[in-house]
Amino acid sequence: MKMKLLSAVATAVVLSTLAPLTMAQNLAIVNGKAVPTARLEALAEQVARAGRPVTPEMQGQLRDEVIAREVFMQEAQKLGLDTSNEYKVQMELARQTILIRELFANYQKTNPVTDADIKAEYDKFAAANSGKEYRARHILVNTEAEAKAIIAQLKKGGKFEDIAKKSSKDPGSGANGGDLDWAGASNYVAEFAEALAKLTKGKMTETPVKTQFGYHIIRLDDVREAKLPAFEEVKPQVAQQLQQQKLAKFQEDLRAKAKIE
Repeated sequence: MKMKLLSAVATAVVLSTLAPLTMAQNLAIVNGKAVPTARLEALAEQVARAGRPVTPEMQGQLRDEVIAREVFMQEAQKLGLDTSNEYKVQMELARQTILIRELFANYQKTNPVTDADIKAEYDKFAAANSGKEYRARHILVNTEAEAKAIIAQLKKGGKFEDIAKKSSKDPGSGANGGDLDWAGASNYVAEFAEALAKLTKGKMTETPVKTQFGYHIIRLDDVREAKLPAFEEVKPQVAQQLQQQKLAKFQEDLRAKAKIE
């Protein structure tokens, strides 16, 4: 009798020590079904991946969300919705999406963009955009005759800004008095850039400049050395651009290697 009593006490002690452990593994029991704590951890990780901090307050919200999902899933299963063809199709699409996302994430993790890559890309950008920047205005018209008439007006004292607003067919700059803001010569078509580079500050073209857009009268308001952003300022954007380029190349290579019949 004494041995049976000791055995019962020992069993009770073991069960009492196991109970907290079981509860730690389970977030809750919903309609008799255990909801594992791992679900909460997975949801919290998903939120963190999206860049949102998981605060203690949010932990409570996530716990409620996990439990609510279990309630709704149980009801859906009770109705047999998890056996429908529509459900199976959606599950397959979701599986594909998640697996592909993990593939791309794994590629970026194992093929990171290095600081050397970023600096090389920045140096290439700096080389292509160094030199002079021009602050110019222009008036764009359809015919050479119109352009010559405007040049004559300007020589007689006509105000460039007013004529641009009235006569230029370039809606962007015309409404702003012909102002093209600061830009390098490479931003313009060849004929325009060539004419612009020959001007000195405050001067305009004496003859119409013909391009694919029509006829231009160009005035150079100012010139300066190109101002480029510092490397550290644009480093995150350059890194992101290179990552996207590498991932796009990875995708293209996979498609090219695939045997499709």
